Amino acid sequence: PSTAVPHLQNDSWGKQYSHALFKAMSHMLCIGYGQQAPEGMTDVWLTMLSMIVGATCYAMFIGHATALIQSLDSSRRQYQEKYKQVEQYMSFHKLPGDTRQRIHEYYEHRYQGKMFDEENILGELSEPLKEEIINFNCRNLVANMPLFANADPNFVTAMLTKLRFEVFQPGDFIIREGTVGKKMYFIQHGVVSILTKGNKETKLSDGSYFGEICLLTRGRRTASVRADTYCRLYSLSVDNFNEVLEEYPMMRRAFETVAMDRLDRIGED
Repeated sequence: PSTAVPHLQNDSWGKQYSHALFKAMSHMLCIGYGQQAPEGMTDVWLTMLSMIVGATCYAMFIGHATALIQSLDSSRRQYQEKYKQVEQYMSFHKLPGDTRQRIHEYYEHRYQGKMFDEENILGELSEPLKEEIINFNCRNLVANMPLFANADPNFVTAMLTKLRFEVFQPGDFIIREGTVGKKMYFIQHGVVSILTKGNKETKLSDGSYFGEICLLTRGRRTASVRADTYCRLYSLSVDNFNEVLEEYPMMRRAFETVAMDRLDRIGED
């Protein structure tokens, strides 16, 4: 053929196949039409066909490679996309710099660079698997809390499945005195101060709980609670609190004992 390279006709098959591979890759990687321009119409059409096939394969490779890289850490990408929206929101409302910094720090401590739709994931699992995951995630809370350590395992599981994870920053008022109480809190990690009218502070740390007095008395908060450090807490709503304790009345008495002791101490201040 007219496009044959004369000096290759008598060369070894290795050199011939190497040249043929080079020519094919030149077409298919869209670098050009190879070392020599096609001369006959057959060469022209074959070259165009190979270039079209090569362009398609190249585009598919880039697309698959991009999708693979994005899927390697989709939770981090989801967090970054979410935080970009938060930054745009802060900019739109022209929030002051210190508020923006606190929001940034909150996201860093709350999500730690990764974001999951945990509620949806757990909702798709069977009840045994869901309970196993929740028990594992809350293992430190259970280990540090005497209330759970000595309780019926079924009660512990019932409580854990209704807890909601929350994060508070130093100086945040988790509870304000005089407000209607709708939640109680279990401390997984951190230190809080209970502030009474007499300006007396009581410190609570890992394994403690607070806010149960309001849920038992259905009254208003008797003291304020302030976060002294970054606090990782689990909250329990009043409806879930009463639902669980209806099934385990003995545990209601345990909560009432602690609540009465705390009320006595507040009354002494």
